[in-house]
Amino acid sequence: MNQLRIRYGRDYEQPTAVPMLTDAYNLPAKKVIHVVGPIVSGHLTPALEQDLADCYSNTLNLCAENGLKSVAFCCISTGVFHFPPERAAQIAVETVREWLLEHESAVDRVIFNVFTDKDRDIYEQLFE
Repeated sequence: MNQLRIRYGRDYEQPTAVPMLTDAYNLPAKKVIHVVGPIVSGHLTPALEQDLADCYSNTLNLCAENGLKSVAFCCISTGVFHFPPERAAQIAVETVREWLLEHESAVDRVIFNVFTDKDRDIYEQLFE
């Protein structure tokens, strides 16, 4: 991010749904992908839903382009960005399923990492 700020100015902010790949350093992973999700400030709109779907598909595309076979997603935008958790989970699961069908064998493992027990319950219901 510092290199981007040097290049584009100190006020540079990462655009929504544009993933950035960095080294993982001491984490038990090869790489870390950073993606900014949409911020819901008012009503949820189709454009915000598409932005969230793009977070998932663009990240999966970046994994495939870099030979990364597994990825773990947190509950993108559901915390301080106020995306409704139930709808966010639906979008995440639908988007990942569709992407995996279109890109067989590009990514072997997708993990949905959750913050709370409620989040876990939401995802478990989607996989029943």
